[in-house]
Amino acid sequence: MAQQENQLDRERFSCSICLDLLRDPVTTGCGHSYCKSCINTHWDKEEERGSYSCPQCRQTFTPRPVLVRNTMLADLVEELKKTELQAAPADHCYAGPEDVACDVCTGTKLKALKSCLVCLASYCEKHLQPHHQSAPFKKHKLVEPSEKLHENMCSRHDEVMKIFCRTDQQCICYLCSMDEHKDHDTVSASAEKTERQRELGLRRKTIQQRVQDTEKDVKLLQQEEEAVNGSADKAVEDSEEIFTELIRLLEKKSSNVRQQIRSQQETEVSRVRELQERLEQEITELKRKDHELKQLSDTEDHNQLLHNYPSLSPLSESTHLSSIRIRPLRKFEDVTAAVSQVRGQLQDILSETETKILQIVSRVDVLLPQPENRADFLKYSQEITLDPNTANKYLSLSKGNRKVTFMSQQQSYSNHPDRFTDRWQVLSRESMTGRCYWEVKMRVRGGVCVAVTYKNISRAGNTFECNFGCNDKSWMLVCDSNSYTVYDNSIKTPVSGPLSSRVGVYLDHSAGVLSFYRISDTMTLIHRVQTTFTQPLYAGVVVCYPGYTAEFCKLK
Repeated sequence: MAQQENQLDRERFSCSICLDLLRDPVTTGCGHSYCKSCINTHWDKEEERGSYSCPQCRQTFTPRPVLVRNTMLADLVEELKKTELQAAPADHCYAGPEDVACDVCTGTKLKALKSCLVCLASYCEKHLQPHHQSAPFKKHKLVEPSEKLHENMCSRHDEVMKIFCRTDQQCICYLCSMDEHKDHDTVSASAEKTERQRELGLRRKTIQQRVQDTEKDVKLLQQEEEAVNGSADKAVEDSEEIFTELIRLLEKKSSNVRQQIRSQQETEVSRVRELQERLEQEITELKRKDHELKQLSDTEDHNQLLHNYPSLSPLSESTHLSSIRIRPLRKFEDVTAAVSQVRGQLQDILSETETKILQIVSRVDVLLPQPENRADFLKYSQEITLDPNTANKYLSLSKGNRKVTFMSQQQSYSNHPDRFTDRWQVLSRESMTGRCYWEVKMRVRGGVCVAVTYKNISRAGNTFECNFGCNDKSWMLVCDSNSYTVYDNSIKTPVSGPLSSRVGVYLDHSAGVLSFYRISDTMTLIHRVQTTFTQPLYAGVVVCYPGYTAEFCKLK
């Protein structure tokens, strides 16, 4: 409250010319008071007119009044100064090295509250009041405090630059518009600012829309991440459960085989022991008979021997091993062989299944951005070398098996089941899955075909089953003299356009995308195939005429 009263007193005892506290106050005949130096300076400018006016009420005086110091007002101003010293502003109100200072304050300057683009000056709260209260000042443009107000002044004419030259894209003053910028496209700086603000608004809307779209994409990717994690976790859980069931099944089968072996073992052992007991009883009986016969044979009384001999019982039929027909002593070795055979078959099945599973896993692909320029494609560059065992005998390989040339005579290749016998074709050593990119260089006049194929394409003979692009195992781009043609399962697709000496091939195996590009100063799409690949792919080329070449480029 005291600070507000102090502010009111300050306004009451301030000079309306310099806006500061009265210094050596004098009062004119109309009753208004000014600093003696301020009013004298004002009247000095009116000396030529011969009349002198009050800056506030415009009352004129003739002749020039004699100014007398207002002692009472001077005393009141001194008292106010003392009061202000006792209630000085807080330190944070003073302008520091990094602050914009008030241009009107004398002595220790206060922080500027606003800067005026018309006055080209900065004002503290006190000295800013006329801009809020006086009608002429209300039209001035106030902005946040700035130390760069001088940049609004023309360095050549020392005038405010209120005009914008669209021709030279710079702010100028009105004198510049009549001089060196004459006949240029000029508008007011405020109009240009409004237009630029409108453009900035549109750009901001575009950016904000992109931010929203990108945020949606980020959210989708987050959902995709959660989906991938969830799917992977479920696949791991289900796989472990299935393998656990397989383990339990194997354990059960193992237990069944063990039980069957033990049961058969028990049966066979029981039969053997039963027969063994019979044989042991037979031995006992035979020994008894032998003892009986021995006694009879040893009898000296011939009458007794002859009398007892007829009563001897005949021997029972012998249980001999030859009648039992014991099998060769393999026993249960055949069971071990059978289980071992099952193990081998199971290993083969598991190995084949594991390969299929790994291929399926490798095809799982998060939504990665598609390549947009050659630099992006080169990130997936694949080193390609050709397999001599697949090359037709009229094709010669060189440059580390990267270049192929059609020869007029057959080459001394050995016979090999992978060799193309009748088609002038050759395949790469490397198989490709995932994302791969390679380039093939040739003569501009064509005569070369670029292809991809599964490994199980037919090799022997001159049928469509061997020819790239004429079956469901391969795809081919024919580079003719002045055009391109794509073959997909014998479906022919002509593509117009100039022939290039270099062709790029991009494969996204999991996405089922195969693209051919014309490589020159720019990279131009020739044709794109969208399908589903079920096996790893191999790069291939066809060279059609003697002396023609194709070379797989080394990409950096």
